[in-house]
Amino acid sequence: MAITDYAIPETQYAQSGELSIAYQIFGRGRRDLVYVPGIVSHIELAWEDQKTAAFLNHLSEAFRVIVFDKRGQGMSDRTEGVTNLEERIDDLRAVMEAAGSERATIFGLSEGGPMSLLFAASYPEKVERLVLFGSMARFDGAENYPHRPPLEDYIDDFVAAWGKGALVHLMAPENDYEPGYPEWLARLERMSASPSAIRKFMMANKRIDVRPILPDVRLPTLIIQRRRDRAVARGNGRYLADNILDSVYLELPGRSHLPWLGDPDTVVDAIVRFAEASSLGTISDGLDERRLATALFTDIVQSTEQLAAMGDQRWREMMDRHDHLAESLVDNFRGRIVKSTGDGILAIFDGPARALHCAQHLVEELGGIGLSVRAGLHIGEVVVRGDDITGLAVNIAARVMGEAEPGEVLVTRTLMDLTGGSEIVFDPAGTYELKGVPGTFDVFRLAGP
Repeated sequence: MAITDYAIPETQYAQSGELSIAYQIFGRGRRDLVYVPGIVSHIELAWEDQKTAAFLNHLSEAFRVIVFDKRGQGMSDRTEGVTNLEERIDDLRAVMEAAGSERATIFGLSEGGPMSLLFAASYPEKVERLVLFGSMARFDGAENYPHRPPLEDYIDDFVAAWGKGALVHLMAPENDYEPGYPEWLARLERMSASPSAIRKFMMANKRIDVRPILPDVRLPTLIIQRRRDRAVARGNGRYLADNILDSVYLELPGRSHLPWLGDPDTVVDAIVRFAEASSLGTISDGLDERRLATALFTDIVQSTEQLAAMGDQRWREMMDRHDHLAESLVDNFRGRIVKSTGDGILAIFDGPARALHCAQHLVEELGGIGLSVRAGLHIGEVVVRGDDITGLAVNIAARVMGEAEPGEVLVTRTLMDLTGGSEIVFDPAGTYELKGVPGTFDVFRLAGP
């Protein structure tokens, strides 16, 4: 395949923790658009394909476009383990900050959709519009989600075909591509990631389920779905549209999973019209700030009895150590203490895994100084009012904590599902009716690491 006439934009690097994330900026538009890639990406190699380059160039006529390679892929740093959604949205945020983008349309393709959804719910102030193409709410099939096949049914074949160009029949079955495209796709796969890395990536994705947060996406959202997409069936797109309140569903003809094949001009034009539609507003316009957050409650078990045993002076010293340790740990894990509850804290975090690690350290380190502590966590929409927060998610976290034994960290299924891809281990702790909260909740115990 011949290299196109399009100039390759300068590749730059954003720092996300200890990793370098490769990104490019190009275009003349007054609005920013961040393209979140699917399971395969290489920001420089992409420009060698005529169709891909033309699609990106068309987008750049209306937007200042920001593209990047996720950690572990393309020109970004490789990782030793798997990556979870929280780390992926950290990379997206780091790229936007490095590019000087305060607010952008987020365009999530396929596998990039769930992380785009979590980012939009967690950082609504950074997202103007959300566009999802050929995407899904859950990677793995289930009885209550019949739109995807179980990963076990095809992951071995998918990995075996990686780097050989065979996936072209899944991604572009209409053969609407340049001569040599399967060979270029094979090279793109190999340059993006190794077969073993892709297996780890897909196994991490198996645990990811963003369905619980869809009601918390309070932004104008465009869902584009090809009618006969062989990689992601249209039921996935319809599910997203049915569960995101401020959404528009656009179904296009064709079978190609890739937006730059088939009718790419129609796709770009739809994105441009959607981004420029001034009549659209967010659901939360004029209301208190609402965002997705993880709420953590801690409690010193039998604090009254411990006070009586220690005496006032010793107890004050212990509480000073408690407060100092809590402040330090919450800050280290990028959280914020909202308030002290007298014998515990309420803190919020922008990532569920960081909140869990903080809870684990709090329980262990406070136990080390003689304070028996329990913790409860839940992720959901919170209402930020100045320095305080309210909302059902806060109440649920408090009630979950109330079910914990000394030294335990308990979480809801929702939070567990959103840590998919991490190495955090949970044990079932039962199903509970939580006081003042309708329905029942599956609760899990943090078991490690």
